[in-house]
Amino acid sequence: MILKIFQDDAPVLHKKSEPIKEITSEIIELAENMKATMYAAPGVGLAAPQVGKN
Repeated sequence: MILKIFQDDAPVLHKKSEPIKEITSEIIELAENMKATMYAAPGVGLAAPQVGKN
């Protein structure tokens, strides 16, 4: 699934991210969705806060 990419004025980009404590099925799904999003959008990389996940 292609995720929405937030721009630099989005509040989610200014929040401190929490460390991942356990690799769950939700984390794996997020990583797969981020990969699909990264390849579908212009650019070379993608961070979780850019798709609204901290």
